Amino acid sequence: MLETLSACPICQGTSITPFLSVTDYTVSKQEFKLVSCTTCGFVFTNPRPTSTNIHTYYQSENYISHTGGSKSLIDRLYRLARTYTLTWKHQLVNRYSQQKLILDYGCGTGSFLAHMKQKGWNTTGVEPASEARTIAMKQATVHASLETIDQTFSIITLWHVLEHVHALSETLIELKKKLQPSGTIFIAVPNYKSADAFMYQQHWAAYDVPRHLWHFDKTVMVELLRQTGFTLKQIVPMKLDAYYVSMLSEKYKNPNRNSLLKYISAIYNGWLSNKAAKKTGEFSSLIYIAEHA
Repeated sequence: MLETLSACPICQGTSITPFLSVTDYTVSKQEFKLVSCTTCGFVFTNPRPTSTNIHTYYQSENYISHTGGSKSLIDRLYRLARTYTLTWKHQLVNRYSQQKLILDYGCGTGSFLAHMKQKGWNTTGVEPASEARTIAMKQATVHASLETIDQTFSIITLWHVLEHVHALSETLIELKKKLQPSGTIFIAVPNYKSADAFMYQQHWAAYDVPRHLWHFDKTVMVELLRQTGFTLKQIVPMKLDAYYVSMLSEKYKNPNRNSLLKYISAIYNGWLSNKAAKKTGEFSSLIYIAEHA
């Protein structure tokens, strides 16, 4: 069952135009439509699965953030990169730390929480997917939703999570209630205006339909943060994402191509994307760092 949005969730405009048709390469192999608001430019998946049946589109061993990953080379490279990224995320978050109280919203299997706990942080997670939550609970206190959390935090993180959330503005408003007045929120999302997105078009892996409901650019993210009571402090690139996303995109675009050639092309295209982004700022993924307005 799919639901159709009749208005843009950012500006409430009702003039919506087709943007791109993208295949779900991970689970269903279905085609989904991306549309664009002609008023503010926000791109979103429409129609889309409902909040009650979206879970069926996560039921794949290949969905690495929930299952821990398959045994393919791409996933082994992902896990290797994740080890480096966890250290990098800790260093980034630590610059903004107050009381070392962190909430990771959409924590998946809990690898980030486990790393932060090792570094002396008091860690809490939210993960609605029961299988991933069960794994994460071995690392930290993890809730199924925000409703059962009765404390506030100095840091809240969403690492590639906001694009999955049905209730977009409502979720950010609820998260703000859990953030201390002096606290900081980190929101990492893909950027469809990156060079690798333009290179791969409908094969760009970070569209990840229908699990990714929303497709952000800087203008829309800044406006969304403003509407939900946050002030943007900094935008930080996630440069490794260009390589990982390009590897998956090559797999989708050229499934029968020699594997070595696919990896060479992906590495080259990831490098090209980051090179272009040095001038434009349009990296494959961006972290928006914000505080209470």
